Amino acid sequence: MTLVTILLEGLAQMGAGIGAAIAAIAAGIGIGNIGKGALDALARQPEVAGDIRTNMIISAALIEGVAFFAIVVCFLILFV
Repeated sequence: MTLVTILLEGLAQMGAGIGAAIAAIAAGIGIGNIGKGALDALARQPEVAGDIRTNMIISAALIEGVAFFAIVVCFLILFV
């Protein structure tokens, strides 16, 4: 292995780690914003709690799916 190959592998590993961290942080921020918005909506209109809860759970699941996909891509970059 040449020095350039070793350096590029190291940069790929560092990039994959940073990408996974950014994906996890962004997912946490997104789900926090969903929770904040849902609580604000429930405080304003408590009679639609079921609809708000359903929409909140669907949105959180979609965000988790995108974050999981991003982390899997980072791991693929890391190990392939």
